[in-house]
Amino acid sequence: MNITVTINGKTKEYQTSSAELLVDFLRRHGLHGVKKGCGEGNCGSCMVLLNGKAVNSCLILAPRVHDKKITTIEGLGSTNNMHPLQESYIEHAAVQCGFCTPGSIISAVGLINENPSPEENDIKQALDGNLCRCTGFKKKIEAVQAAARKMKK
Repeated sequence: MNITVTINGKTKEYQTSSAELLVDFLRRHGLHGVKKGCGEGNCGSCMVLLNGKAVNSCLILAPRVHDKKITTIEGLGSTNNMHPLQESYIEHAAVQCGFCTPGSIISAVGLINENPSPEENDIKQALDGNLCRCTGFKKKIEAVQAAARKMKK
């Protein structure tokens, strides 16, 4: 089956099957920042923005994104032009092994898209579905707070 989808700002027609998960579809097209973790929507490593809202791509069938916009971590910024959240994660040492980082940043972008001035509890709730075994969440919360302030200016 053919679907048309905008991924990281580029609209194209793609082939997929009716049973292909979005996480597998994205990885098959070279977007390896979308991690395949638990496959049950519990770890957050596969988070993407679907029309600006953070979602677990392991819970969505690829055909469901027809005529929608997807943003992955690769679409947020580049090494030379990082998104404020990417910069903030580095500045606040909120990155260790990196497995959870893309999903965590995507969740934070989704939060700030909905709430440009999140309180600590809002951030905790938004990151609740992103498991991290390396850094914990204190540094991630600080990074999101700092990025939100920077993005607000």
